[in-house]
Amino acid sequence: KAARRRRERAGAVAELAEEVAGRAKRGLEEAAARRDEANDQLAEARDEERELKSRLSAAQKDAARLAERVGKAEVERDKAQGRLDELARSVLDRLGVELSDLPAGEVDEAAEKARAAEAKKSLESLGKVNPLALEEYNALEERYRYLAGQLADVERARADLEGVIEEVDALILTLFRDAWNDVQAEFPKVFETLFPGGEGRLYLTDPDDLLATGIELEARPPGKKVKRLSLLSGGEKSLTALALLVSIFRARPSPFYVMDEVEAALDDVNLRRLLALFEELREDSQLIVITHQKPTMDIANVLYGVTMRGDGVTKVISQRMKPEAA
Repeated sequence: KAARRRRERAGAVAELAEEVAGRAKRGLEEAAARRDEANDQLAEARDEERELKSRLSAAQKDAARLAERVGKAEVERDKAQGRLDELARSVLDRLGVELSDLPAGEVDEAAEKARAAEAKKSLESLGKVNPLALEEYNALEERYRYLAGQLADVERARADLEGVIEEVDALILTLFRDAWNDVQAEFPKVFETLFPGGEGRLYLTDPDDLLATGIELEARPPGKKVKRLSLLSGGEKSLTALALLVSIFRARPSPFYVMDEVEAALDDVNLRRLLALFEELREDSQLIVITHQKPTMDIANVLYGVTMRGDGVTKVISQRMKPEAA
């Protein structure tokens, strides 16, 4: 049972290592989600822009057609007025009189009928005229100005979103590149400490695309050539996972670290190597370690134990192992 528990704890340690190793990836995924959200907003803005452009184009065409019809109507009106004026002058010339010489109240019925017929013919030649054309033109022109303003707003929003996406991508790349370089540099050192004579390294599956790349871990304990981590023993898996954890701790220090029986599957030799790393870490950070290993307890400053009294009440027992620093 104890061996099985150690194996289970070793598996838990490996899972913890994978979870910690995935923090950077989750951070990338969250930032990528922000980028995708911004991309979705940009796509919506582009769709709205295309719709506005289409509506604007239709409004421009309608306005152009109305303007053309209004222009033609005005030209025909001027022509008709000119013909009426010319007809009036022709009639007066034939009569040899001036308009001011005509007696008030006298009307030449035949001449008026002729003029009316000519005017009717001129009006018919103009075709049907929409009396609301000018109002429609003004409404379309106002609509055009509104749509043009909306289009400008959409274009500005698109530019802003593209700027945000560029900033987020640049920040993601910078943070990941810096963290990756630091962890990649620390891992071989820590691995060498835990596996003297061994070799370990980290590498990217797609170095050309840092936003989508994966991270691979290669571990070669001394005297072994393994191609898969699954071929390592339980203790070797635990040490490899701890090497990655400690590399991250060194690259991005934290005020404290919490570890739960991470050394459960280690023998005395490997445990001593790990405890040496713990000694280094606690120079700058506080370590909270849940353990059943006596060597781990021996290097602790304070021990806390939890027990149950006879009445079923849980009791916490503490013991300071080393005096507080002055």
